[in-house]
Amino acid sequence: MTSTTAVPADPPVDLWSPRLRAMTVGSVALVSLLAFEALAVGTAMPTVARSLDGLGLYALAFGGSFASGVVAMVASGIWCDARGPRPAMWHGVVWFVAGLVVAGAATTMEVLVVGRVVQGFGSGLVSVALYVVVGQAYPEQLRRRIFAAFAAAWVVPSLVGPALAGLIVEHLGWRWVFLAVPAVAIPAALLVQPGLRALTATVATRPPAGALARIGWACGAGASAALLHYGGQQRGVLAAALIAGALAGLFVCVPHLLPAGFLRAARGLPTVIGLRALASAAFVAAEVVIPLMLSRERGLSPTGAGLVLTVGALSWSVGSWIQGRIRSPRSAATLPRAGLACITIGTAGVASALVPGLPVLPAVLSWSVAGLGMGLLYPSLSVLTLEQSAPAEQGRNSSALQLGDSLAAATVLALTGAVLAAGASPGPAGFATTLAVAATCGLLGLLLAGRVVLR
Repeated sequence: MTSTTAVPADPPVDLWSPRLRAMTVGSVALVSLLAFEALAVGTAMPTVARSLDGLGLYALAFGGSFASGVVAMVASGIWCDARGPRPAMWHGVVWFVAGLVVAGAATTMEVLVVGRVVQGFGSGLVSVALYVVVGQAYPEQLRRRIFAAFAAAWVVPSLVGPALAGLIVEHLGWRWVFLAVPAVAIPAALLVQPGLRALTATVATRPPAGALARIGWACGAGASAALLHYGGQQRGVLAAALIAGALAGLFVCVPHLLPAGFLRAARGLPTVIGLRALASAAFVAAEVVIPLMLSRERGLSPTGAGLVLTVGALSWSVGSWIQGRIRSPRSAATLPRAGLACITIGTAGVASALVPGLPVLPAVLSWSVAGLGMGLLYPSLSVLTLEQSAPAEQGRNSSALQLGDSLAAATVLALTGAVLAAGASPGPAGFATTLAVAATCGLLGLLLAGRVVLR
């Protein structure tokens, strides 16, 4: 008679298990800091521009950061695929912190713009490296949940970030909006460091072919994005000329940075990235007009209109939580379809606020539906991107996903500004047009959602 010795089973792996706990805490903290800084700077910048007598460079303080972030996303993808996420992560944190220090210590607006460019470059490096960390450090069954945690890490800053930044500006001074963040960013990066050491040995050590050309195209896309951002803040013929030139530049450069077949919605990864761009365009187009529309057409106070956006942010978090608890969707297209259906219905329903006889409540509920859709969609597309990427291409494809997202949002913001500025003052026709564009983007994504499945 033989006896067997029972082998103890491995403990179940969870986001908060000993092996992943520090990585999870550090990663979520970094996402929260990137989100807070992105939202808080918008609150502080009017005061900054007045203090440094730099209103002429106000737009460049935002456009420069966005442009450097575009270049950094591409560079980070190349770097992660060649050397693993550790170098890109650490360099990203160093650039991010250095940019914050330069901006916080600036005595002229020109120096502050330099700080913002450096900060934006660091943010772009970190954001892509975090996706590669998820692909390499987290088992497949946990990826929906960690991306849901990243979504929640954006929600809290979106709720309290602007108000907190306002309090900091009023009581401590605008410089502390920049200088306080490094005190948390460095410890968060240190928490991630032990887990990063184990990830670098699984990848190649040479940059992929065409890396230098991709950086060149990224520089062109970044310059076009900055021009688009600047043009969106102008008026009249100048705005039209700048936006047209910027869109032409993006049309030439961006296809070289996204997967082949993106423009024709080829099955698999090209459609995954396209859906993310369409969803971003739809949501941002509606989000940017809601406060102005509710204020002008329904008489809501700025606080009341802002609370409507808060409802969308909270429902986004709920949607992310729900998708993180779904173990095995019926197909890869299930969650994207559900999310895009909610986005289409929600953005179209917001237009009910333009009907004088209707209460505002249907528009508020519609926006919550759109937020729910974003919560279902965003993490599921992030997971699909990693699933459809070879280990040596996770950086490139993660950067393409975020690049499409960012550029779609920037494009729709510029075009929305042009639409709203077309008349003597923003009115129902401009609001309805913008919401129609948003719903159309969602509907187009819904019709293409089945193409995320490889056959």
